[in-house]
Amino acid sequence: MKGTLNKAPEDTRGRILKAAFEEFYRNGFQGGSLNHIVDAAGTTKGALFHYFAGKNDLGYAVVEEVIRPHMKARWLDTLASSIDPIADLKRAIQSFAQEEVAGRGIVNGCPLNNLAQEMSPLDEEFRKRIERVYTDWRDGLEAAFTRGMKSGKVRKDISPRNVAALVVAVLEGMIGTAKNAQSAEPLKEAGAAFFEYLDSLKP
Repeated sequence: MKGTLNKAPEDTRGRILKAAFEEFYRNGFQGGSLNHIVDAAGTTKGALFHYFAGKNDLGYAVVEEVIRPHMKARWLDTLASSIDPIADLKRAIQSFAQEEVAGRGIVNGCPLNNLAQEMSPLDEEFRKRIERVYTDWRDGLEAAFTRGMKSGKVRKDISPRNVAALVVAVLEGMIGTAKNAQSAEPLKEAGAAFFEYLDSLKP
């Protein structure tokens, strides 16, 4: 028995956020329906507006409380203490590709990049929140490559900051082209070339 009526307020808010993420991921922020969100969350619009001032406020919360932790878990946690970022990043990319091909990621793309492309030109609050996620990602990669240089796993003549920026841009581009093609082939082809580039960073 689910006991929906007895759910704690925090759980109601969490279910709204989860449903909103799914709706925006499938249909975009502007195309996303609040009716679909409250139906999927098993709640009411009154409850939604109790926790969120409006659709934009809900969207901001999705970026900060759903997408940001997801990106951290996906790309940064495995590199948080890495001294061999090339090997660990390649493993993370391989794991990501396997999961996305098996799931729906190829169809829907990257939720962060989707919102960046759709909303950053239209809403400064969205843009700032999205940029914070990208900054976290780049900073984490920069730190990992810096540790890799100190451990002797990465060439001393590279710029960790520049490499981190390139890694983020390449990954988002690979995912975006696979989404557009509705095929994993661009991901596989670009991924092979990208792995060659990463290997070239070894001493």
